[in-house]
Amino acid sequence: MKKVTIVVPCHNESVALPAFYREVDEVTAELKEYEFELLFVDDGSTDDTLADLKKMIEEDKRIRYITFSRNFGKEAAMLAGLEHATGDYVAVMDADLQDPPKLLPKMLKYLESGDYDSVATRRSTRQGEPALRSFFAKMFYKLINKMSKVEMVDGARDYRLMTRQVVDAIVECQEYNRYSKGLWSFVGFRIKWISYENVERVAGKTNWSFWQLFAYAIEGIVAFTTLPLTLSALFGILFCLVAFVLIIVIVVKTLLFGDPVSGWPSLVCIIMFVSGVQLFFLGIIGEYLAKAYLETKKRPKYIIREMTESKNVK
Repeated sequence: MKKVTIVVPCHNESVALPAFYREVDEVTAELKEYEFELLFVDDGSTDDTLADLKKMIEEDKRIRYITFSRNFGKEAAMLAGLEHATGDYVAVMDADLQDPPKLLPKMLKYLESGDYDSVATRRSTRQGEPALRSFFAKMFYKLINKMSKVEMVDGARDYRLMTRQVVDAIVECQEYNRYSKGLWSFVGFRIKWISYENVERVAGKTNWSFWQLFAYAIEGIVAFTTLPLTLSALFGILFCLVAFVLIIVIVVKTLLFGDPVSGWPSLVCIIMFVSGVQLFFLGIIGEYLAKAYLETKKRPKYIIREMTESKNVK
């Protein structure tokens, strides 16, 4: 009997856990040919998430949990879940039911066919999402796919089911600044995409603000393309050429026609513009240097405060 581990990152999901567990339990009860393990990763929750998980363990021995010493972020929670998963197949699923558990039988069917190594999901619509957020999300995917050699699918979710081989490949990517949507594509393998309409949270509120998503998008760009660095170098060369041409024009006009030098207002505007461009690209370079600096520190990606042990740790 093959074992399926469902990794569930949680951060302040106490109100959503009962509904999530009920739906997952209903789906897994119909898949009697598989052994299931529910691995919840509590990412430093400040509500009753951990207490609720301990109560759930008393009723269902399939449940395990890992709790962090503080909030390390969803990326760290997913990595911890993948590293501690013991199943032959591993699924990543959010606790807010925006990732429908009812798709799991279909996903298992595709994997069992042997034609695919991973079954991933994407939203076919963004219904219910703020218009501004949807617009910037679409623009981000268009931009990143033009800049990066790794293709990222618009609307892709972290909800996916993977073979042990794919999980091991993801775990081998040990960078500190993680961007899973890029890592899924980076490792490759044969992927089957399943589309579904956007589902709103069953309870609670999202932990992602617009600016957090914006910072996450910057993380993805820095992690999977160096094109901004190339552009900064090209702009530097362009400004040098323009400046050189303007110097020649000014010198020639002064020598031939005796034209006085233009007034200081235009000079100040030019200096401010060029300085702004320089600071902009200096910020880009600084972003890459900051990420490299964090990588060299070799700090742990997460710290476990408490966890349940598995009888079959691989």
